[in-house]
Amino acid sequence: MALEAIKIFLGVSFILNLIFIFIVIFFERKSPSSTWAWIFVLSVLPYFGFIFYLIFGLDSRRHKIFVLKAKLDHNLYYEYLNLVYDKNYFFEDKNLKQEKNILKIPGYENLNDLVYMNYKIGASAVTLNNKISLFCDGKEKFESLMKDIEWAEKFIHMEYFIFKDDKLGKKIMDLLVKKAKAGLEIRILLDGMGCIKNSRDFYKDLINAGGEVIFFLPPKIFRANFRNHRKICVIDGKIGYLGGFNIGDEYLGESKKFGFWRDSHIKIFGDAVKQLELRFIMDRNFCVNNKLNLEEKYFPEIETVDCTSMQIISSGPDNFWEVIKFNYFKMINEANKYIYIQTPYFVPDDSILEALKTAALSGIDVKIIIPAKPDHIFVYWTSLYYIGELLKAGVKCYKYKRGFLHSKLILVDKKLFSIGTANMDIRSFRLNFETNAIIYDKNLTSEFEKIFINDLKCCEEILKEDYENRSCFIKIKESISRLLAPIL
Repeated sequence: MALEAIKIFLGVSFILNLIFIFIVIFFERKSPSSTWAWIFVLSVLPYFGFIFYLIFGLDSRRHKIFVLKAKLDHNLYYEYLNLVYDKNYFFEDKNLKQEKNILKIPGYENLNDLVYMNYKIGASAVTLNNKISLFCDGKEKFESLMKDIEWAEKFIHMEYFIFKDDKLGKKIMDLLVKKAKAGLEIRILLDGMGCIKNSRDFYKDLINAGGEVIFFLPPKIFRANFRNHRKICVIDGKIGYLGGFNIGDEYLGESKKFGFWRDSHIKIFGDAVKQLELRFIMDRNFCVNNKLNLEEKYFPEIETVDCTSMQIISSGPDNFWEVIKFNYFKMINEANKYIYIQTPYFVPDDSILEALKTAALSGIDVKIIIPAKPDHIFVYWTSLYYIGELLKAGVKCYKYKRGFLHSKLILVDKKLFSIGTANMDIRSFRLNFETNAIIYDKNLTSEFEKIFINDLKCCEEILKEDYENRSCFIKIKESISRLLAPIL
């Protein structure tokens, strides 16, 4: 009887594998590299590949949802323009001669095409009135965040991939409960997978105090794709936080596994906060039926605070264009002197890989730092494969050894940098919902450049000769991981 059941299971599994291969080829409309990667997995694992596909691959039922989200976001965006700006202040004409000041940055005229591209594909206007604080250490970042929560007067809106039920998480949650009891509007949007381990009791006090907790695409089964990877906090419409830090003890450097946690985050005071608030409302309204209306209290007027110019760009499976990838590609191609990159996961697609090779072969100083301690082993071996490709072109690559490097940062030519939630990998380009800030400021770029150079003291350089002499076993692990790169 047991033998018969096993035969039935194997037969059904094999048929399901064939069905999923058919779906991958004819219905999913994946990229060719992703299609071949899935065919490889389904062929090599004929009896279990379909389980992996259910978890990591199947996405057709999501497409209609994302089309709906794109429409909702589009409508909200134009409501936002009418509320915050004069209609004629935004660039609407294809004729570049008609552009307004919102697409120009004083002293950065040579980057007008980058600014324009971010606007056209990411609906991101330039804001010129911002003051930025930089954080590389979790203790400093969370100390600042908790002070701002204490001082909040009207509302606090948070959007996080991970908000852990641990010492730090409880401390911040208690502050939010306190502010909710004081009459402030508290709304939290959390990713359904990133916070799946939390007990519902963790949110009970906040909900009872009048706060709101919403989950982004809570999975019925384990779903690795289409996660809301954004880390945004907006306080009173005037202060905003954006970067790589989630909420949890490990981000304070208290993890036994990783030790010190090296990340990059910014605090924004100024007009760019309006765009973070709009992003929060867009994502929140996608998840619930009771829509939040755009009101002036969410977008208050802010007096002149500083002259830092920036754009907020977002991307995800609801975008027609891979907005953040296009921005990375354009930034790389704009470089004349150097490109400095920090990323925990380096799995670029062909376009980014070729752009980096071209830059290095053109004499531009390209440096990349990845972690020495991996948290996803397949991604780590894939990263090393691509690092090997870049070493041949003269790119200098390093492994950060002090702790875990989670920073998502690109610096170009002492002129501009990108910081935010998106990794330099295909998952961030295509599958996750991400948000970055592009900051056009020479002083801030120089400040991060100094931090980057100081980080090199904690790194081990990956030398070309050492890489070429790696063991056969490592080469096999890299090659297998490389085949899976489009689906990691």
